[in-house]
Amino acid sequence: MKKKIHPKYRLAKVKCVSCHTVYEVHTTVGNYNVEICSNCHPFFTGKQRLLDTAGRVERFRRKYGLDKK
Repeated sequence: MKKKIHPKYRLAKVKCVSCHTVYEVHTTVGNYNVEICSNCHPFFTGKQRLLDTAGRVERFRRKYGLDKK
């Protein structure tokens, strides 16, 4: 291997913005933030959170006849 051409491989902290969980990993990038992690992602937790922005869910339900009556 050539010397002095490889990046530094060091310990970094990854912080989840949603649940504020901090993970320590080894990386060449450094510290960074992620919007969602495996601790709070619906695929891994089995919990679905719907964020309704400007009535999108209601419009979808009305359009396809899924209103609760």
